[in-house]
Amino acid sequence: MNLTQFILALGSTCRITRFVVKDTLAAGFRIWVADHFGEESKLAYLVTCSWCTSIWVAGGVAPLAYYLGGSLWIQIPAIALTLSYLSGVASLWLD
Repeated sequence: MNLTQFILALGSTCRITRFVVKDTLAAGFRIWVADHFGEESKLAYLVTCSWCTSIWVAGGVAPLAYYLGGSLWIQIPAIALTLSYLSGVASLWLD
């Protein structure tokens, strides 16, 4: 894995984690988990904790980046996710 692939994997992990844990579009999923497993369950905690969720997201992203990082099928979504994350971070600083 080269530095570019690592940075794209990092950005993808950050964006996917943010989507699951904080994004309004994933709120229904978080509510569904809390309703089905209980608000105090470990699964409900998992989908609301950035540290916890990022481990599992990275566990999926890292092998893709390592084994398929040179493929456009991985690079293009990884670039889009990374740019999305960086755009969100920049808007926090600029707004």
